Amino acid sequence: MSEEKRTHSAGARRPSSTFRRRYSRRKGCRFCGDKDLKIDYKEIRTLRYFISERGKIVPRRISGNCAEHQRKICEAIKRARNIALLPFSASHSLD
Repeated sequence: MSEEKRTHSAGARRPSSTFRRRYSRRKGCRFCGDKDLKIDYKEIRTLRYFISERGKIVPRRISGNCAEHQRKICEAIKRARNIALLPFSASHSLD
């Protein structure tokens, strides 16, 4: 019986087949796909998609933007916050 306890407490690893990664289709950057869309700090409707419910800027891996456009979006959101077009926190409403 003590041998059974040793085998269980040794921390045997599970086979790698039990761990499966979920691969989803990668989102394309909407600004690279549509050249007519411009990133502007005055266009709040466009920037609203890149802000979470809490008022945080949505990361690139979730929004699907490329690095160049993500930097421009972050800059535009920060500018809009500074002139009070967008809230800094979730306690203020966007409407």
